Amino acid sequence: MPENSDLIDVDSLLTESELELRRTVRAFVDAEIKPHIAGWYENAEFPTRIIPRLAELGLLGMHLTGYGCPGRSAVEYGIAALELEAGDSGLRTFVSVQGSLAMTAIHRHGSEEQKQEWLPRMAAGTAIGCFGLTEPTAGSDPGSMTTFARRDGEDWVINGTKRWIGLASIADIAVIWAMTDDGIRGFLVPTGTPGFTATVIPQKLSMRASIQCEIELAEVRLPGSAMLPKAKGLRGPFECLNEARYGIIWGVMGAARDSYLAALDYSLERLQFGRPLAGYQLTQEKLVNMAIEINKGTLLALQLGRLKDAGSLQPHQISIGKLNNCREAITIARDARAMLGGNGITLDYSPLRHANNLESVRTYEGTDEVHTLVIGNHITGIPAFR
Repeated sequence: MPENSDLIDVDSLLTESELELRRTVRAFVDAEIKPHIAGWYENAEFPTRIIPRLAELGLLGMHLTGYGCPGRSAVEYGIAALELEAGDSGLRTFVSVQGSLAMTAIHRHGSEEQKQEWLPRMAAGTAIGCFGLTEPTAGSDPGSMTTFARRDGEDWVINGTKRWIGLASIADIAVIWAMTDDGIRGFLVPTGTPGFTATVIPQKLSMRASIQCEIELAEVRLPGSAMLPKAKGLRGPFECLNEARYGIIWGVMGAARDSYLAALDYSLERLQFGRPLAGYQLTQEKLVNMAIEINKGTLLALQLGRLKDAGSLQPHQISIGKLNNCREAITIARDARAMLGGNGITLDYSPLRHANNLESVRTYEGTDEVHTLVIGNHITGIPAFR
């Protein structure tokens, strides 16, 4: 972390290869994202031209092995997510949807033929994927999905609606989860298939430099080979969601750090009543509280990353990280915005943009309430979802 935010020498816990990856991704964000992100956000533009660079840096499916995937560690993936989200949550979300959701679904649950067909191209950024689970009336309760896939001879025919699906309008392949007579199954749907329509959701107040869509599936006919053979029931999509949630734990600390540093720089330069804002006790208290939570959240992310690399990370631990770090990051971004006064509502400064984005990040891949109940179930042994 930058010197003014790493108060407890978290960097000493990282290997040289991890630090080198961080330097590389941070330099990319500083040079190619931050100078342009205000315009992309204001114009609601996702910059597709950065996709080849993300692939070149080995950030697409980076935690997966084989099939042209980078095969990096969980901690390295987390570090990259943090640095990307210091640029913008929407750009980190692209890497998450492509790698943690769509590519992981194929890598973990697909046939050998499906893996060979899609993963090398997705790792190279020449094919884009999306992950269709959430529906207009089935967000936190995906088991109530109404999208249905029926057998018709050797084929499958899918009907239904998905909503809040990242990248769907630019995707080449969609991982669609649908109810069948045999329970929930996953299907690979080429987006050019007749009956598949992706419509961008307009007028968002959050994640404006990102793409979210509604998908309509009207008599979408697929061959039997389109089904993901190793995924049955909700465990399949939940395993992918946990990969995405893990990346969020790291990523939101990037948004928090960038917000904190913006407030710190501003408070050192802004004069009020003849002295810098940073010289006032109330300002220093706010900066201290931000820095402490960033250090705590980064340590939490690192601990969970080490557990993941050791193969021992548990779902309730992912929920702890997602709940805590999102909650703290959005508080930091809001407090940083307040420290900027009226200037803080402009896109000249990052905190309000981060705060708006974090409203989405806090909601997707499990709300605060859902993760609270996951942790509560682990503590008490009593499931309170119903």
